[in-house]
Amino acid sequence: MKKTALIYWPKKGNVERTAAKISAYFDKDAFDVFTISEIKAEKLSDYDFLIFGGSTIGADNWEDTHTTRWYQFFEVLRTVNLNGKTAAVFGLGDQVLYPEHFVDGMAVVRDELLAAGAKIIGQWPIDGYEHSDSKSMEGDHFIGLALDDDHQSELSNDRIQKWVEMLKAELGL
Repeated sequence: MKKTALIYWPKKGNVERTAAKISAYFDKDAFDVFTISEIKAEKLSDYDFLIFGGSTIGADNWEDTHTTRWYQFFEVLRTVNLNGKTAAVFGLGDQVLYPEHFVDGMAVVRDELLAAGAKIIGQWPIDGYEHSDSKSMEGDHFIGLALDDDHQSELSNDRIQKWVEMLKAELGL
């Protein structure tokens, strides 16, 4: 049985609620959920599939704040080899207040996972969003699941379900 780990930050709020919703679609015996402060990066190699989630708060949050828990986690992640591992990313953001930086944080996480050798799956269509730009867009897709629980919360549950179904199909689960 393939083991999956979902790693997220911050605790509490929309990101944690989304992590719980995603985990509900997986076999509990093969699925573990951690905050980035609860898992040691070197333990990631124990899992076949990794899901990472976070939020983008403010236009410059990821670029200018190098003392966050994410950056502490990334420092350790840089010592880990994830070759042969598959990963996906989800992100929460505010497309109304930050339309030019909607879910930018997903790109930061994705880049760190790629640098560690992981293969990224789970692209999500950009249709139905009202942002103007995102570092997490490639063509007509986001690099992972994009959610705006501030302005489109009524769409989140359906998006989560469809994204998990896509992931499972891509993984052959």
